[in-house]
Amino acid sequence: MDSAESAGGRLGAVLSAPRAGVVALGDRGPWLATTPAQARQVLTDVAHFDFPADVSRSGDLSASRGETRSGHLLFEPLTPDQVARGVATFARLWPESVAAHDRDAPGEPYDAMRLLRRPVARSTCDALLDHASEQQRDTVADGVLAWIDALAPVISAARAPRRWSRVRRDEREARHDLEDALAQVDGLPGTPQQAATMLAAGIQVPIAAGSWLLAWLGSHPSYDVEPAHAAWETLRLTPPTWITARLTTTDVELGGARLAAGSVVLVSPLLLGRLAELVPGDPDGLAGFDPDRWQDETRRPGAWLPFGAGPHACPGRNLGMAVLVHLAGWATTHRVRLAREVKIDQSRGLAPLPCRFTTAVGGGGSR
Repeated sequence: MDSAESAGGRLGAVLSAPRAGVVALGDRGPWLATTPAQARQVLTDVAHFDFPADVSRSGDLSASRGETRSGHLLFEPLTPDQVARGVATFARLWPESVAAHDRDAPGEPYDAMRLLRRPVARSTCDALLDHASEQQRDTVADGVLAWIDALAPVISAARAPRRWSRVRRDEREARHDLEDALAQVDGLPGTPQQAATMLAAGIQVPIAAGSWLLAWLGSHPSYDVEPAHAAWETLRLTPPTWITARLTTTDVELGGARLAAGSVVLVSPLLLGRLAELVPGDPDGLAGFDPDRWQDETRRPGAWLPFGAGPHACPGRNLGMAVLVHLAGWATTHRVRLAREVKIDQSRGLAPLPCRFTTAVGGGGSR
């Protein structure tokens, strides 16, 4: 597998930044918070650091009205009942997804990103849409996946596509179809527009995280791994949301640096997850996958903020973590092996490109 340390582009620039205070990545920023204290200040001080933009890169936040100046609604964390319902759905649909591959492409390696799409989409919808019917949840899950696919070329483009380009029209059509489906659901968390954004994040990120988990376990096969440790180690090394941004609302001091209003400040869980003060084990080995490091209970898993912090922390973090633990248990039981080299895709978050794997126990993908 490619390592994040060997990657270029934005990922390489962040990982190669000095670990001493706030660092300017360009002549006029953006600024990078490189210590846990700075990261927490940026993510929790909503009076000085605000959420900067919408996911479609349109700059139009008119459909979203919430508790912050940017208009992003603050969602409550999922309840234990919602988490349990979502995990039960994933546990039911994941084997079905594997069996469908074995039936349609016997003997061919599995593609993690494809295999995870429906189980993750439906588990997230089942957890969140308490009052929807089965048919409505199916329709919404399919609609979210269609919007995610349409968003991909918008997000990954070097420059935001023009308003009336084919890419932009396709994204807008998929988004409107999803919003129309959500408008038929009672008890939505927010407006259909807000629910669509929450669902897209709550589905795309776990798909990428689950794919990274299978990639790491497939490249370091061990059948005596604690599933929760494997999940935390995956989120440490390759958090799908590897960087998040905030915008300063006023002049503010951060780590001894004076930042002007309107400055972009970045927080990177991927960078923080490589700090020896947060992670147990050999400081020279923090770039390697070692789930057993978390047997050391003197360090708290998640201290590198893979789910964020403050009012915009991921509301589905407990569901996401539970799904990863379930998937890790399945992967170790079925003896997952990578079928080809995995590279890093930085175009929209952090994703394995691709994660193709086989299993030694059961299924047409066995080798």
